[in-house]
Amino acid sequence: MTLWAIVPVKPLRRGKSRLASVLSPEERADLNQRLLAHTLGTLTAVESIEHVLVVSRDPGALALARDYGARTLQEKGTPDLNVALTRATILAKRYATSGVLIMPADLPLVSPADVNALIECAGDPPVVVAAPDRRRDGTNALLVRPTGLIEYDFGPGSFQRHCERAKEAGARLEIFEHPALALDVDLPEDLALASEEIEGLDLEKVEIFRI
Repeated sequence: MTLWAIVPVKPLRRGKSRLASVLSPEERADLNQRLLAHTLGTLTAVESIEHVLVVSRDPGALALARDYGARTLQEKGTPDLNVALTRATILAKRYATSGVLIMPADLPLVSPADVNALIECAGDPPVVVAAPDRRRDGTNALLVRPTGLIEYDFGPGSFQRHCERAKEAGARLEIFEHPALALDVDLPEDLALASEEIEGLDLEKVEIFRI
């Protein structure tokens, strides 16, 4: 299996705006950088992922990605997550990759073992593996094999839509529910849950990881 991981990243200083009530702009930028570093470290440690591709309009995020040996794609035009992911997927497909794993950069608990467990569900294509968030509303990871099998539809309610698109494409649908993939950091309550799960987390210092 030739697999690429695609990581979409918002501008580091503008992401996580819903945490503005508990974190300053500088703290949110620091948090976003740490989350991205954790995601890159996790994905590059997975042997079955041939390349990690980061798509962003933020030069700082792209520079950090290159520090981890990831490929980069500059996002252009009107911000649109699904358009950016489609462009990234077209690029991956040019290299004859057999599948793509879409993973956001805000999963503080995810480990290489968790990613490997998700990938193990992707045998015998055509297949779509969808990992929902803890509310079963959004999609926190999406593995599509073969590449380009379904169109992306990220946004509120995307988990159900991605499941429907997999069925419409005649693909085998695997739902991968895992605590480490279910917790993304969007709201203050998510940050509080992360602090309970990660030993040594100090919210005042925004130390999500020991990088």
